[in-house]
Amino acid sequence: MELTTVNDKKPWKDLIRGEMPPWVMRFVKTTGRAINRHQMICDKDSVLLSVSGGKDSLALALALSVRRSWLPISYRIQALMIDWEEHPIPQDALEALKEYFSALSIELEIVHERQYPASFKGEFNCYLCSRNRRRILFDYAEKHHIKLIAMGHHLDDLVETSLLNLAGRGTFNTMLPVQEFFKGKLHIIRPMIEVHEYVTKRLSEVYDLPVVKPICPYDQTNIRSRIKPIVRELCRLDRDAREHIYHAHAFSYRIPREIPVATDIELQ
Repeated sequence: MELTTVNDKKPWKDLIRGEMPPWVMRFVKTTGRAINRHQMICDKDSVLLSVSGGKDSLALALALSVRRSWLPISYRIQALMIDWEEHPIPQDALEALKEYFSALSIELEIVHERQYPASFKGEFNCYLCSRNRRRILFDYAEKHHIKLIAMGHHLDDLVETSLLNLAGRGTFNTMLPVQEFFKGKLHIIRPMIEVHEYVTKRLSEVYDLPVVKPICPYDQTNIRSRIKPIVRELCRLDRDAREHIYHAHAFSYRIPREIPVATDIELQ
């Protein structure tokens, strides 16, 4: 696949104006298909979008906003970004993110939190960081009476988690398209769960998305970075290996809620 160099990047505003090539259209529709299959978002819902500033969360914001403009239903999207005090995001990058989300008609709130709180007692690892981020998201959602938190996990994330649990724990478990917490008071949804990572990567390389790479001390050494080449090798054996692992989980579709859902089929 030919990738565009930095100097050749197209403005993301082209996408918002509707100048959307077929591969971007497929990305949005694939996201919508997963939303429909798992009854993730209904009319009048409020969705909190977890924003890291990376390619995946920015791509998800685009898909949710564009899809919402197509459908005869309305749902509110609010975005939350955590700016770690130990690794603050430059002000110009924050302004670029604010402009992007404003153009998508998504309210973006940026909160400043400690990545290494005192409760860690000097320890730090991927699990503690994830738990800390999730705590902040959950507290914010509860405060603002939001029951849905959308995360930018994609198909590759699901596959990597599946293999990690299978090889490291002896269980065939993974992240769920819809994950329930607190007896149904809160749900994490993953609208891009059927989207390949290369799609969000291509989106950020072709279009000038205001991507901010979060600082992570374990970015190149964590176990996920080491399992990615294994996934690529599996896909050399069978190009649909990711999809096979996804379908092997046999996710049960959720029972539709009383609030009607408009499906993307209506758009075709």
